[in-house]
Amino acid sequence: MWQLNLPDLEIDWKKLTDVLTYDPQQPMIFSSGLFLWLFLGFSLIYLLLQRKTTARLLFVSLFSYYFYYKSSGFYFFLLGIVTVSDFLLARWMYRTETSWKRKLIVCCSLCINLGLLCYFKYTNFFYEMLAPLWHGTYHPLDIFLPVGISFFTFQSLSYTIDVYRKGLKPLSNLLDYVFYVSFFPQLVAGPIVRARDFIPQIRQPLYVSPEMFGQGVFFIVSGLFKKAVISDYISVNFVERIFDNPGLYSGLENLFGVYGYALQIYCDFSGYSDMAIGIALLLGFRFPINFNSPYKADSVTDFWHRWHISLSTWLRDYLYISLGGNRKGKIRTYLNLFLTMLLGGLWHGASWNFIVWGGLHGVALAVHKYVRSLLGRAKNYRSTGWKRFFAVVLTFHFVCFCWIFFRNTTFEGSATMIRQIFTAFHPELAGQLFTGYWKVFLLMGVGYLLHACPDRWQEACSRGMIRLPLVGQALVLILLVYLVMQVKSSDIQPFIYFQF
Repeated sequence: MWQLNLPDLEIDWKKLTDVLTYDPQQPMIFSSGLFLWLFLGFSLIYLLLQRKTTARLLFVSLFSYYFYYKSSGFYFFLLGIVTVSDFLLARWMYRTETSWKRKLIVCCSLCINLGLLCYFKYTNFFYEMLAPLWHGTYHPLDIFLPVGISFFTFQSLSYTIDVYRKGLKPLSNLLDYVFYVSFFPQLVAGPIVRARDFIPQIRQPLYVSPEMFGQGVFFIVSGLFKKAVISDYISVNFVERIFDNPGLYSGLENLFGVYGYALQIYCDFSGYSDMAIGIALLLGFRFPINFNSPYKADSVTDFWHRWHISLSTWLRDYLYISLGGNRKGKIRTYLNLFLTMLLGGLWHGASWNFIVWGGLHGVALAVHKYVRSLLGRAKNYRSTGWKRFFAVVLTFHFVCFCWIFFRNTTFEGSATMIRQIFTAFHPELAGQLFTGYWKVFLLMGVGYLLHACPDRWQEACSRGMIRLPLVGQALVLILLVYLVMQVKSSDIQPFIYFQF
């Protein structure tokens, strides 16, 4: 007789509890190992519930709330407040015919959503401005900013406003609305998905075609490469150093720091959007594209047709049009454009830097609209040849100039950076700069080259991924994860738009 002695299997419950509970130092994000393992387990249960629609929706909603809990702790209850209140208000509004009552109800929705947004994002900002009026001393209040509050409040608001405008019939099932607002792929950083686009998909039979699966894997691979390889590496190893102390570096280094940040924020945010779109495709849902090669834009107007499309269209449909749009004369149109972008800048955060950033874009949009009207050019006019080349270069540098205010936390930092670029350029340091940071500039070159590639190249890569067998797709993903492990920093870098 022989006996096999197996080692005692002991579960470290404390460690397991620490992993599964909220840690403010390590919020769960798509590029973390914890999310990968949880998503694998989630996918197995999701497939088992394929034919049980209600159970599947409930399971995904619970997972989404847990996902948000891992990002913001107990503040996940705010998501519930917004969801339940807007669901009930929309149903009440739909049954109400009296105009002033409908306005009162939609104002209640605005007050709830914008009230939460204002308290968590802008209390200290207004407190600091108003404190001198009563000769008080400003001491910032300890107010935690829940991750993604700007996104899910705007998404829920679009639903109630559409119901108010009678462009959408409200849902009768609370679970469906919970699913719509909390769906975890886009919950904390967008894209801001409209109810009219997403709600019809909720009760559809679950079906993921080979094309959807291949596209999903392609978007996940693309987004992970942008975020974890390009954005994180150039941020940690170059961009942060420049922006933290711009006065210590020459104008040349500051300029390339700005170019680096332009690529970093694009790869970071579009990388998240790509991963969200890819994960949604794997689950059988389609999201709209949120970025379309924005640095190829030949005007500021074109830039906002390509950058953060879900936000820019939200601002257009629910703010610009509500202000009067272009229906009240040219001067009012220009003013509405300016105000829309000014408030769009404020949406990003309680800082004068964001207001300046939004104001600059608002002025540029108004100027472009005026010049286009002066020259008699149609909205769909596109320059060609050398004219387009110079227009793209000019637009890119204007956007980069605005990023200086967006990235810096103080006007002093922005002024120092601009002063260094224009008064202490020192081009003779180029050789030393490129030699010392050759890996950073190599990745920057790769990033900008991929961004400049024709759209048909990306479409060809997507088709290639679709044609690959499942083993091939898995191999591509594994190779990318290996590459991420080789270049990543010691700490997981949160997505930039988590702070908004």
